[in-house]
Amino acid sequence: MTDTQTTRLLIIGPPGAGKGTQAAAIAERYGVPAISTGDIFRANIKGGTELGKRVQEIIERGELVPDSLTNEIVQDRLTQPDAAPGFLLDGYPRTVDQVHALDGMLDGASLDAVVLIEADADAVVARLLKRAEIEGRADDTEEVIRHRQEVYAQQTAPLIELFSDRGILVAVDGLGSVEEVAARIAAGLEAKLAAPVER
Repeated sequence: MTDTQTTRLLIIGPPGAGKGTQAAAIAERYGVPAISTGDIFRANIKGGTELGKRVQEIIERGELVPDSLTNEIVQDRLTQPDAAPGFLLDGYPRTVDQVHALDGMLDGASLDAVVLIEADADAVVARLLKRAEIEGRADDTEEVIRHRQEVYAQQTAPLIELFSDRGILVAVDGLGSVEEVAARIAAGLEAKLAAPVER
């Protein structure tokens, strides 16, 4: 495999759309690590690393981890050997500024494809309310869930437009069984990665 044959992917979608499940399947199919910023934060905190200590202090103050630190953590993760053949990002970038930071990390290269899992808001809310009931998540009320959906829509809309303009967006219907959604993603990625991307 040459340096140019890398597969750099990103998955985005509303909370409850099944990103985590699909991310694991996509990463396995392409032989690349699934990189979740949430997992990185937790691993660094658990491992007691310098980055982990900084993140824990911020979280304990009830603040959001700033872009600068998130960028630093992702950059560190992307330099690890298992990410050499590519990666699948989940949870980052979340803002246009983070997209530009990622562009800088990739040193002139860009993402090969961005999987957007689309799902009807009411269907996702119903799915999350059911999950909250099964798992006993009392905090996951309909109001809280709908607020998360609204925040996602506001934050992500500019990203969707940006990736669409770059010609790398693969939008798939996220409703249906895990297998049905996985098949749609596989078909969409196969078509997108086979087609030349305008840089």
